[in-house]
Amino acid sequence: MDYKNVQPLADFDWTALESKSETLAANAQQSEAYDQTFNQLTEQDVIEGTIVSVNNREAVVNIGFKSDGVIPVSEIRYNPDFKTGDKIEVYVESKEDANGQILLSHKKARVLKSWNRVNEAYESQEIITGYVKSRTKGGLIVTVFDNIEAFLPGSQIDVKPIRDYDVFVDKNMEFKVVKINHEYKNVVVSHKALIEDEIEAQKAEIISHLEKGQVLEGVVKNITSYGVFIDLGGVDGLIHITDLSWGRISHPEEIVHLDDKINVVILDFDETKRRIALGLKQLTPHPWEALDANIKEGDHVKGKVVVLADYGAFVEVVPGVEGLIHVSEMSWSQHLRSAQDFLKVGQEVEAVVLTLNREERKMSLGIKQLMPDPWLSIVEKYPVNSKHTATVRNFTNFGIFVELEEGVDGLIHISDLSWSKKIKHPAEFTKIGDKIEVLVLEVDAENRRLSLGHKQLEENPWDVYETLFTVGSVHKGTITAINDKGATVTLPYGVEGFAPMRHLVKEDKSKARLDETLEFKVIEFNKDSKKIIVSHTAMNQDMSADMAKAEDDEKKDRKAKNNVKKLNETLEKTTLGDVFANLKEELEKKDNE
Repeated sequence: MDYKNVQPLADFDWTALESKSETLAANAQQSEAYDQTFNQLTEQDVIEGTIVSVNNREAVVNIGFKSDGVIPVSEIRYNPDFKTGDKIEVYVESKEDANGQILLSHKKARVLKSWNRVNEAYESQEIITGYVKSRTKGGLIVTVFDNIEAFLPGSQIDVKPIRDYDVFVDKNMEFKVVKINHEYKNVVVSHKALIEDEIEAQKAEIISHLEKGQVLEGVVKNITSYGVFIDLGGVDGLIHITDLSWGRISHPEEIVHLDDKINVVILDFDETKRRIALGLKQLTPHPWEALDANIKEGDHVKGKVVVLADYGAFVEVVPGVEGLIHVSEMSWSQHLRSAQDFLKVGQEVEAVVLTLNREERKMSLGIKQLMPDPWLSIVEKYPVNSKHTATVRNFTNFGIFVELEEGVDGLIHISDLSWSKKIKHPAEFTKIGDKIEVLVLEVDAENRRLSLGHKQLEENPWDVYETLFTVGSVHKGTITAINDKGATVTLPYGVEGFAPMRHLVKEDKSKARLDETLEFKVIEFNKDSKKIIVSHTAMNQDMSADMAKAEDDEKKDRKAKNNVKKLNETLEKTTLGDVFANLKEELEKKDNE
């Protein structure tokens, strides 16, 4: 179609068209104004509405919108008093369902409102009231804010342990919200927190009126190994075990028992930490004040061992008065030992007062002073060269400490243990507690020292070895150890010799090996240093020299035999001529005569 040639209608009413457009615009404005008279509706909001009708299936609620909303009638049955015209809170689930109705929920509105109240109570630590619905494992189920179920743990019911949870079921109680899990919609409440708050308030009130040195009556609430807790009427204080008695005790039950009513004195308190330190022994005079004024240094006293330490023992002379027996005052011996070697806890002992300071309340005691000092007669009892039996007490790298009697120790130097055996450590020779025979070598009474020997009890075998292992003598020996310098060789009678590395070369130029038994020649002997140097190589050299000499002697013998033969032959040839010559000469002499 050719629109270029189309002509407008000559009789079209343009004024009517403009009038209709104005009418439509006015209607739109009226509709917008009408819509603004209704509430603004947003899904998931909680708003207030009015019940306009109720039937068996649903309730119609006017929420001030263009159309009414509906809620299931089951959501309002919990309150039989609901009726037409009542205000009600609803949750907007959907602005329009398939039937064009607004879907509302009174139940969700209640839950959402309750959760908001729970969170507010948690943030403000508000005290809320709940209904104990039932018992469950580990605690109780509580309903708060009408429809929120919370858990009340058994440990949060009271400050005291609760055994029977059933007594709380079907009761209203006050709580504090102590924990919320938003992910799982879990709420934990506590009734114990309220009680603790009350107790803290009582404590603050009581502590505000306390003074150091104040004497109060209390009840023994709990007893532990380290002290006693006292109930002072709403606030607890602790009597440490050291403040129960002036004397030493092993457990507070020796002094007090549960539920005892006792007077205590306030030693110290901390208002911030709510801690109160109490004392019981401070209500009685200190035992040192009652100690017999006639006791002085040098006196003998009796007591009981109450504490043992490595350095000594504490002896209770009278209850609350102790003296220390240092380990050095338990024996005249200089050998180091611990107090447990002499005494035990609970043992009754007699001791001598060594020092006494009443002002500082200190006393030192001794028990060795009850026996005579054995070192005063040491020279007469243990003269030089006397023989005795001792007990091995301790090892050192340089020797053995032995005990001849209580308080008398001596030292056997490692070099005085054996004439022949080389000992690297005394443990190779004997062991702790063994008996050992000793010879007194030297006595130093002033410094309390005894020098002892063991090998001196026997004759020095090196006097005999000197005659057996002379330089040049040959003996069979076994190599028992090898190092870079040479080998240790065990010779007859258990004597050890040493062969330097260059003296271990055998005839076939190989080196002697460990555990190999060969002949060795003594090339050096020193009795003072107990050293024997031997050589196997020298044996090969001597053998070679002997063979060379034998060959030389054989050559000389053959040469001598040849000379004798030649001489004999010469004698045989010349003798007959000589005989005839001599005979002729004798005949001529006779003719001339």
